[in-house]
Amino acid sequence: MLERHEVETFLTLFEELHFGRTAERLHVSTARVSQTVRKLERRVGAPLFDRTSRRVEPTAAGRRLYERVRPAWDEIGAAFQEAVAAGRGLTGTLRAAFVGAAAAQLLVGVTGLFRERVPGCEVRVREAQWGEVAPWLREDRVDVALTTFPVDAPDLTMGPVLVREARVLAVAAGHPFARRATVSVEDLARVTVLPLLDTPATTPSGRPVVLGPPAATLNELLALVGADQGVLPVGAQTRRYYARPDVVYVPFEDAPRLEWGLVWRTETARVRAFSEAARDLLRDS
Repeated sequence: MLERHEVETFLTLFEELHFGRTAERLHVSTARVSQTVRKLERRVGAPLFDRTSRRVEPTAAGRRLYERVRPAWDEIGAAFQEAVAAGRGLTGTLRAAFVGAAAAQLLVGVTGLFRERVPGCEVRVREAQWGEVAPWLREDRVDVALTTFPVDAPDLTMGPVLVREARVLAVAAGHPFARRATVSVEDLARVTVLPLLDTPATTPSGRPVVLGPPAATLNELLALVGADQGVLPVGAQTRRYYARPDVVYVPFEDAPRLEWGLVWRTETARVRAFSEAARDLLRDS
């Protein structure tokens, strides 16, 4: 029977055709690679590679061995990873929700990386509105959700902040603020503010903020903005994903940045792995 290091050495050398690169990939010395290959060839009874001072080429026997061993070795590796995933609770289905178009794009990227790492777990993605996140998690309709922070629910857990973005104020195209380069949080006391996210009850100086009519979705709120029924503080990504001819987005000069992250009720191995994939994806991007 072949030992694991013998199989890995043979397959890597076949693919690299270079003893030095093979040694680097396997984190061993070049002498160890040569020794292992010679040992294999003695057991086979024929050369597996033709070596010269300039190149390494597989022999006919080496090619036949590779063609049989490579698929079998991949199967063994996949079977082992599936067993590990099952032992860690990483099989089954993860149900993930997102709020807004930007979150959807981010969640697609996280899902792709998660599936590469945990191929035995299916991911189902669905859209939620801001007011649905907490109820869906409590009712076990989803396992994790990508939404804005903070989430005012003691029974839910917020993961690390994944994204921070500037805030802008959505106003009607004909609104006086639409001609300004920036607005201040204090300006909210001068207008009707449509409720969304963490809309403050007062400005930093204590002036009251008058709230306008609520709506079920962001598109409904922006329709009210376009009809000049109120203004709406939102994240800067809204300008890209919700461009409208009747709405202008004016940057805040002093509002705190809006934070996004994952939130869940029950931390499972699947949720932990998904959160790690989200963190790693954004760290490497």
